[in-house]
Amino acid sequence: MPRSWSWPPSTRSLECPDVLGLRLAYNRRARLPHTRGVESRVFLANVGANTSHRYSSPLFDDGSFELLPIPETPPEPGPNSVTFAELRSWGDPSVSLKRFLPARLWGVAAHADPDFRQLTYGDNCERAPRAHALRQIQPGDLLMFIARLRRATGPAEAQEAGFFLIGYLEVDQVVANVAGRPAGRLPGRFEANAHVRKGRNDDRHWDGFWVFGGSKRSRRFRRAVPIDRRIAELVLRDATDKPLTWGAGRSDLQVIGSYTRTCRCIIDPALSGDARHRLAILWRRIHEFNSGVT
Repeated sequence: MPRSWSWPPSTRSLECPDVLGLRLAYNRRARLPHTRGVESRVFLANVGANTSHRYSSPLFDDGSFELLPIPETPPEPGPNSVTFAELRSWGDPSVSLKRFLPARLWGVAAHADPDFRQLTYGDNCERAPRAHALRQIQPGDLLMFIARLRRATGPAEAQEAGFFLIGYLEVDQVVANVAGRPAGRLPGRFEANAHVRKGRNDDRHWDGFWVFGGSKRSRRFRRAVPIDRRIAELVLRDATDKPLTWGAGRSDLQVIGSYTRTCRCIIDPALSGDARHRLAILWRRIHEFNSGVT
């Protein structure tokens, strides 16, 4: 059985409990703890602020979090934009997120994607090599999101960063290669997506982006799910379906960040004999921190 986990993580490390026992727990069961998507592929996209942005998405002591988006390009807001000053807390929409952001960003347009309220995610799958793999997504596939979060409480030296799963879309709609202004409105939920907002502001930004819609079974996790070296070794694979390579003068955080910079399919039952096993480990990990996910 998965071990219990209490927040906050150790002040010395964001490593998670020993999960090697998951292999034995899986072998003792005839079915997955989460039966949805047994034969589905799982894709992974790295979202939100990263080390280049000089601000961080906050992780709280109870495992809850806020996802801070990247600045839009161009940064000047248009009539359909959402500025950083307008961003609101997921748990309490009356609360602004300005306290987690430098004042220089308050008037800047935010690229708030994924949109967990409307259950959409967009990316430049045609022209951005990092997103090319997402063109393979079909309805029924799972699109998981990983983000770099930093502990928001305690002394500055204890505010360590780590990578966490924050939610997923169970894809049920794909709007592919939007290369021109649609003749009419897109299905309602897509109109709020950051890429569509950008196109509504300026026709030059109908630039071949793709938008994915999620079913009602899609989720933003209540508590962030830590992805450390142990979990990465058990679940993630590189482009050749081999485990990640560690070391070479890089920290575990740097290796995971480098690997997840490019969107990719991390589990494909049609190509990998251990895919079902790795999928079971992934869902057990999610359930350790979000027991209500079904």
